[in-house]
Amino acid sequence: MANSKDIEETIKSYILAEYLPGEDPASLTDSTPLISAGILDSIATLKLVDFLETTFSISVAANETDAEHLDTIDRIAQLVRASGGSAKD
Repeated sequence: MANSKDIEETIKSYILAEYLPGEDPASLTDSTPLISAGILDSIATLKLVDFLETTFSISVAANETDAEHLDTIDRIAQLVRASGGSAKD
């Protein structure tokens, strides 16, 4: 299984590339609100879930696709770890 820092970095890289191109990577922290701040809308959230499932070989339940589970990189990483996810090589 990938270590915690690898999980966070993979998620952060994806969000920066897909939803915040050109932004300073330092401005996106593990606690930056993503859904509640409007960075991720419903379509972006679905794309994020697909990325997580593919990248970390996990299955995200429908009741886990909300701000409680996906609003920050930290919460997303917790979800991945709780699902037994690991980064694909």
